[in-house]
Amino acid sequence: MSQSDPDPPASGVASRVATFRALATVAAVFIILAGLRAAADIIIPVLLAVFLAVFAMPPVNWLQRRGVPDWLAVLIVFVGVLVAFGLVSTFVVGSINDFREALPVYEAKLAATTGDAAGWLSSLGLEFSTQTLTENFDGSALMRGVGSALGALGAMLSNTVFVLLTVGFIMAEAAGLPDKIRAATGDPNADLKRYSEVLTSIHDYLRIKTQVSLVTGLLAAALLAGVGVDYIMLWALLTFMLNYVPTLGSIIAAVPPVLLAVVQFGWERALVVATGYLVINFAMGNLVEPRLMGRRLGLSSLVVFLSLVFWGWIWGPVGMLLSVPLTMLVKILLEQNDELRWLAVLLGSGAEISQRTQQGDAR
Repeated sequence: MSQSDPDPPASGVASRVATFRALATVAAVFIILAGLRAAADIIIPVLLAVFLAVFAMPPVNWLQRRGVPDWLAVLIVFVGVLVAFGLVSTFVVGSINDFREALPVYEAKLAATTGDAAGWLSSLGLEFSTQTLTENFDGSALMRGVGSALGALGAMLSNTVFVLLTVGFIMAEAAGLPDKIRAATGDPNADLKRYSEVLTSIHDYLRIKTQVSLVTGLLAAALLAGVGVDYIMLWALLTFMLNYVPTLGSIIAAVPPVLLAVVQFGWERALVVATGYLVINFAMGNLVEPRLMGRRLGLSSLVVFLSLVFWGWIWGPVGMLLSVPLTMLVKILLEQNDELRWLAVLLGSGAEISQRTQQGDAR
């Protein structure tokens, strides 16, 4: 046997070690996922607080650059967040309570409208009994589902003291965070570019998504006001919030006002509302948002959809709401690890690969 030939025993040991490491990694991933689901009640409020703090820090920095003391800048922004959240919560909870009180009336009207629809279909030669149509389209159940979902939203908004307090503490501690990171890494001259990149990417996404969601909500309010649907501002706010949920959020947001339009005015105006929502969501989601977002997202469409399913399975509606920024965070962290960078490439949109290919061709 020549000296260049591999040592069979050593090769076998290395193979077993590699297999063990792979199995240990898979087991660790499943354990972490189980832990994330089990600790959802603790993690979700903290996670919401972190993202709210990231979104609120630029105004604090703006005030600090203009000579406002650190403590006063944090206090001003925190009070502003409290006031805004209090006003929105009061309005939403009040509107939800009013809607749930009127829900039995809407259910009865929707049942009658369903019967009229069965008669109209029969006049066209399509034999649908009211019972058959009700079995396939239970509008009352949908209205009750909308009421239950809105009730859960109101309960969530009413129990956010912990989240807001955590936001305040994070904002107060943010100024000393770089020094703590340097102390933790043991390098007083550590480059914090990686951490700054993570925060900047998440903040840019949240800022652009908020702008797009705000315009989408205002357009929905104008549409519903033109048609005359009840609870305009409630549905506009729901459209604004659910627009953060990729792909499915805008579809879900259209269901309550369309059903209410059916109850109030019949199928013709409901079709107008549905068409209006379709046009608004298509224009904002496929024309405006991609132009503003550019390559900031850095995720493929498939990954965005799968992240929605994955984080929704882990943390429910809040996971769906934060699915994109969470996946962006994971991708950025993977890019910093040489062994795991290939996973970041798979999560990406492919723009980086195209850019590198073009640069290589130019050389």
